[in-house]
Amino acid sequence: MTTLEVQTDQGDTVVLDRYGSGPAVVFIAGAGPYREIDGATTQTAQALADRGFTTTVHDRVGRGDSAATGDVTLERELAAVAAVVDAAGGGPAVLVGHSSGCSIALAAAARGVPTAGLVLWEAPLDEQSDLDSVRSWLADVTDRLDAGDLAGATAEYVRDMPAEFREGLAHMPFHARFVAQAPAYRADGESLVWAASGPLGELLGRDVPVLALVGEQTFPGMPEAAARIAREVPGAVSEVLAGAWHSWDVPAAVDRFAAFARAVQPTRV
Repeated sequence: MTTLEVQTDQGDTVVLDRYGSGPAVVFIAGAGPYREIDGATTQTAQALADRGFTTTVHDRVGRGDSAATGDVTLERELAAVAAVVDAAGGGPAVLVGHSSGCSIALAAAARGVPTAGLVLWEAPLDEQSDLDSVRSWLADVTDRLDAGDLAGATAEYVRDMPAEFREGLAHMPFHARFVAQAPAYRADGESLVWAASGPLGELLGRDVPVLALVGEQTFPGMPEAAARIAREVPGAVSEVLAGAWHSWDVPAAVDRFAAFARAVQPTRV
């Protein structure tokens, strides 16, 4: 493993762990996780590296070791993804998004970040997330951010998640870190507004293989979101994989991610 600091063209410093050598697989976390607490992603990245890939796990802008000030916008996040892909070898990379990291990954591919394929784990993009409702939700989050109410912004951000998830999150030992990094959730909200603004295939605007995955036990709306991705993105497929409550099973994920990456990068493995 090599730990690197990379600079983005927006002036941010992003810290990442890089493993292995070969075609690139870049993990993009959801709103909350960062390297220190995201053991499943690190284990998956390490196992994929053992199978002949270069993998990266980074702290997104404003999280973990990737400290940031000011409004963390979608533009800053996309610049971070581009810098990480460059650090992984310049691409094209398979981008593996988790939760709202899926909409970040989609937006990065649409923006032209060198992308061989997209793996989207439990993207919160079901058809109930119409543009007006997503904009209203983001406005509620940003109103609290602008008022300095980070706890309120965090609560608003997860308000549509199941009650048991919200209650569990509030009692986790790292909850205070989640609250402190709330200004960074603005970028996730902006990416979700973007994803709700039109058919995903039209927004993506390019021919990129897409695999939409959900766990065997998951939240309401997640299977519908995967079905939406498969329907709206030409050639995309949706599958159920071992996993529970928004997290994948590591051995199952390693097998499926490796097979997908080999299929979309056949000449580089």
